[in-house]
Amino acid sequence: MGTWILRRILWMFPTLWVISLISFGIIQLPPGDYVTSHLEAMQAAGENVKPGDIERLRRLYNLDDPFHIKYLKWSNDLLPLGFVRSPEDGAYFWHENPDKTQTFRWQWPHFKWPNMGWSLEHERPVGQLITERLLLTVALSILTLLFTWALAIPIGIYSAVRQYSVGDYLFTFLGFLGLATPSFLLALVLMYVAQEAWGMDAGGLFSPEFQTAAWSWAKVSDLMAHIWVPMIVLGLGGTAGLIRILRANLLDELRKQYVITARAKGLPRVRLLMKYPVRVAINPIISTIGWLLPGIVSGSVIVAVVMNLPTVGPLLLTSLLSQDMYMAGSMVMLMAALTVVGTLISDILLVIVDPRIRYERKQN
Repeated sequence: MGTWILRRILWMFPTLWVISLISFGIIQLPPGDYVTSHLEAMQAAGENVKPGDIERLRRLYNLDDPFHIKYLKWSNDLLPLGFVRSPEDGAYFWHENPDKTQTFRWQWPHFKWPNMGWSLEHERPVGQLITERLLLTVALSILTLLFTWALAIPIGIYSAVRQYSVGDYLFTFLGFLGLATPSFLLALVLMYVAQEAWGMDAGGLFSPEFQTAAWSWAKVSDLMAHIWVPMIVLGLGGTAGLIRILRANLLDELRKQYVITARAKGLPRVRLLMKYPVRVAINPIISTIGWLLPGIVSGSVIVAVVMNLPTVGPLLLTSLLSQDMYMAGSMVMLMAALTVVGTLISDILLVIVDPRIRYERKQN
């Protein structure tokens, strides 16, 4: 088990390197760049743009550099280890100057907090922008995931065991309704209900007086009072899908011979259900961790914009619209890293939960 996990972790590094190269290239495929988008916005606002301003901005952000030069600058900011050496060695690395340009400088190798590049739109390191919103994003995503599983697993088991009952039909109807309702529309409805019924502004995660306040128990309580609306909005769509998946898989398992044999030997129904069929039927839910983790970044973009949530998703949207290549590339890279890590976690949990996977691994 330990050797298998170590081998998977080692394979993550070349995988992420290839993903970084591809993603940084894809980000630059659309015509134009940040300067052209910025100038279009200035012209739309009625401002005069001089040709000298265009050249100055392109030099300031090094947008005329070749692809490999821009990639090396960005990848060095992306890594926790700065590739820097002293002048005597004859090697170089990319150093950020006060005027936000990138040039050569010589220093010894050192460890640093990843800046993940420089945001052209916000004029700040990408790492700082993401860090400011990452805590709230992770908190909202974890609560949403727990809410989804707390609803989907019991309802899916009940619908399978009580097939074609009134409860099964009711949950099936609610499941299809949840799948058919757009999340942003549900967000608008819940915001309206919260405002009319309780007089509470359900937009955002904090009341106005706690927006810029330091963390305290009062701010945490205010967060808990606001976070339930986006948690329900983001969780209901995933809940409906997981209920249908778990119900279908559990129905297949309940008809298999080992379940019939266990019942014939007198094994208690609840113990039989939880020990064998549910453990097998829950595999697809565990395997969804691989795409649930990148959903922390990108899955709630529209809902976050509608509800004015201070999460990471809107940063990705604005960076794509403004063609902020370092911000967009870092966000895509973050989602790729979360996908790889989530897939590893899913594989480990599947090995623990399903004995058949352990047996096949030992045989191989």
